Amino acid sequence: MTGPSVHPTALIAADTRSADVLTVGAFVVVGVDGDGAPVTLGAGTVLRSHTVLYRGVRAGNGLMTGHGTLIREGTVVGDDVSVGSHTVLEHHVTVGDRVRIHSSAFIPELTVLEDDVWIGPGVRITNARYPNRADTKANLEGVTIARGAVVGAGAVLLPGVRIGAGATVGAGAVVVRDVTDGAVVVGNPAAPTVDRRDDR
Repeated sequence: MTGPSVHPTALIAADTRSADVLTVGAFVVVGVDGDGAPVTLGAGTVLRSHTVLYRGVRAGNGLMTGHGTLIREGTVVGDDVSVGSHTVLEHHVTVGDRVRIHSSAFIPELTVLEDDVWIGPGVRITNARYPNRADTKANLEGVTIARGAVVGAGAVLLPGVRIGAGATVGAGAVVVRDVTDGAVVVGNPAAPTVDRRDDR
């Protein structure tokens, strides 16, 4: 893949599947690392410098990455998604439409981000309840963040939790249990403050 919208230093696997409308910055690597199917990119994709997409990534229209973004194999990304600079999406993450992930977030394997989710800068999602054991990989627990939920800057989500639809997790909160739809939680451990549904 070459052309005026692809920087000459970009390294893109020959079998990458993409729409004609594609902007690729300097030192981007697409479809080279990892095993599996070719990378698929939709129209309007913008990959800024030093972005790395592993093989098997499938993205819809309008993906935009910041500088130094890493998206690993088997991750599926919907339409109109923005992934900030130095954010890591590990393998087999599912991202819905219109999701905004700010810079320096960590999204591990098995995480599900439904449509219209907002992830603040520096958010840390975890999936290993008992790390560094022989059976850790066999017992990973993905986090689900339901439609329209907001996770504030620097929040930490523990393995297996579900953040309900329209819920808000305050900045710096540590979420150790499920958050109900529409709830607002803050603190460590995160606890409810108000339910936005009460304002309707």
